[in-house]
Amino acid sequence: MADLAELVAAADRLLEPRAFKDYCPNGLQVEGRATVHRLVSGVTASQALIERAIELEADAILVHHGYFWRGEDPRVVGMKRRRLQRLLSHDISLLAYHLPLDAHPELGNNARLGEVLELEVTGGLQPDSERPIGLVGRLAEPMPAAAFADHVARRLQRRPLLVEAGERPIETLAWCTGGAQGYIEQAVELGVDAYLTGEVSEQTVHVARETGLHFLAAGHHATERYGAPAVADHLARQLGIEHYFVDIDNPA
Repeated sequence: MADLAELVAAADRLLEPRAFKDYCPNGLQVEGRATVHRLVSGVTASQALIERAIELEADAILVHHGYFWRGEDPRVVGMKRRRLQRLLSHDISLLAYHLPLDAHPELGNNARLGEVLELEVTGGLQPDSERPIGLVGRLAEPMPAAAFADHVARRLQRRPLLVEAGERPIETLAWCTGGAQGYIEQAVELGVDAYLTGEVSEQTVHVARETGLHFLAAGHHATERYGAPAVADHLARQLGIEHYFVDIDNPA
């Protein structure tokens, strides 16, 4: 058992949310009971995740995608009301970490995705940043773009969208999980062979083709399944509480 305040403090020390300018509040978003025996982690604080946490008799939930995003309707109505009502009526806390969870060098989404794909990290996608959001690295051996896409599909259990840009094999690449297709031009500037992220936009395909950069969109959810459970498991072991990861499938 741990105090909720102890859990929040440990998560904040680990992820350093104050170091980031983000699109949402990071840390404790919804306050529940004062003690935590069981922690559930997931990618997004959806209704389905909340219902599963209730079934598991969780005291707190830790996610990558929480609530109160910049520019959204601030009213507590409809879907937002239903989600908050279920959390509050069951006294369950919600902790959410967006960019801080992407950026952690060992437990973050990008670091863990690199491990899953067996990539060697050589630097950050923003090389001048102390806390880069994306990463740069290399494969153990060069492989054709189609073969690397097959490797990604096996590891993530999802077939990525591949935009091949020429015949050269992939040896070096940059990656950033989630909706980070806008970073493709930074990958071009770094001179890597490929860029992998979660989503694709119409213009992304043209950038890849016209710059000779292989591009893979492997799914927003599929690329971000690894950070939240890694952080939650670390905190659970540190504080002596139970942890369960709940993966609510999402094809996006």
